[in-house]
Amino acid sequence: MRIGAIEAGGTKFICGVGNEKGEILDRISFPTEAPEKTLEQAVSYFRGKGVEAIGIGSFGPIDLDRSSPTFGRVTTTPKPGWSGFDIVGYMKDNYPVPIGFDTDVNAAVFGEVKWGAAKGLDSCVYYTVGTGVGVGVYTEGKLVHGLVHPEGGHVLIRRHPEDSFGGLCSYHGDCLEGMASGPALEKRWGVKGSELPGDHQAWEMEAYYLAQTLSGVILLLSPKKVILGGGVMHQKQLFPLIRKEVTQILNGYVASPAILDGMDNYIVPPGLSDNAGLCGALALGIEAAGLSA
Repeated sequence: MRIGAIEAGGTKFICGVGNEKGEILDRISFPTEAPEKTLEQAVSYFRGKGVEAIGIGSFGPIDLDRSSPTFGRVTTTPKPGWSGFDIVGYMKDNYPVPIGFDTDVNAAVFGEVKWGAAKGLDSCVYYTVGTGVGVGVYTEGKLVHGLVHPEGGHVLIRRHPEDSFGGLCSYHGDCLEGMASGPALEKRWGVKGSELPGDHQAWEMEAYYLAQTLSGVILLLSPKKVILGGGVMHQKQLFPLIRKEVTQILNGYVASPAILDGMDNYIVPPGLSDNAGLCGALALGIEAAGLSA
């Protein structure tokens, strides 16, 4: 069975075709531009490929309430033209097949649970740290949506004592995304994070902010795995810094061997690497088709 997958990012779209085994057979990527132009490229890509279902993991915020008249739409976003745009409706009009729809980060955590670092577990959180900061939550064997969907990138954090940066979130200023996203790194230090040396103060500060949030989610949700992806997390020196900081914050309170003795295998990069989002969209399509991955 051929399943279509769309990782609908705020910067670029990645479309692919795969099967129920989680194998990506073909893919294409293109910049995220005006919604009609962008979605038409997706429609053109799938034409003639015989897909029997499509999964979409989208940037947000989005409406995931199937009883809502605006289900399948982007809600509030600063991206020109995208607020209120009906992603699911546009694809349905062109491909009347089952369509799975969720946030891009929920898609990523779903992919990791099916085929990646959290395979076989019934709970996991996935943070992506890049252009923005987002979180996908999988608990008790289900993706979490709640009132809208988790927006863990906008939680408030304690400021590092040596950090005078004001933050750049247009809604909250110095929330996690405002202080720890890729653009925040660049704005604070004057260069892209990828250009900073591995021993730069930036990484200790980044770990300080991310560890606060991870400690909170560990205490709140007690996930069996914490996965950190996105462009900023390509800086692998962050992982030991974050693990050390989380250990210090928790201070032995969470008495699980996974945290007390196995932190190196508890806070980890994606097992699917940069394919987590696309594989997760594939998993959404498989689920929409009523199949088991």
